[in-house]
Amino acid sequence: MVAIGSRRYHVTNLANTEFHWRLMYKYQLSLMSQDTHHDGDGSIAVQESKPELKRPSMYSVVMLNDDYTPMEFVVEVLQKFFGKSPEQATEIMLAVHMKGSAVCGVYTKDIAETKAEFVNQYSIDCQHPLKCELAPAED
Repeated sequence: MVAIGSRRYHVTNLANTEFHWRLMYKYQLSLMSQDTHHDGDGSIAVQESKPELKRPSMYSVVMLNDDYTPMEFVVEVLQKFFGKSPEQATEIMLAVHMKGSAVCGVYTKDIAETKAEFVNQYSIDCQHPLKCELAPAED
């Protein structure tokens, strides 16, 4: 038995397809009139709100100085992994050599980790002790 409003219908009377569809339509309309979350056109009324977005945390990839890695290799790494021009790479290499470390670039955490890992693995593969590490970027 199906109840729509105050009327009740037996399931056996639903054999007639046209009657069945009318009955289901009425049932759906009665449900929509009871539900305050629907608009009149049968769709759900939703108030859209803009999500609050926050800039991702940024990290510096810092190259550390050592006494064994050739300067040419450091310039090559800076060009290959950080997209630096020969002039920029030479400037960063000299800063690493003179100050003990220098920032190669500032990226989101995932990218910074990946770049540091690539440089460290490439250095090992080329038998050089050159290392990069991450540091939270200063604003």
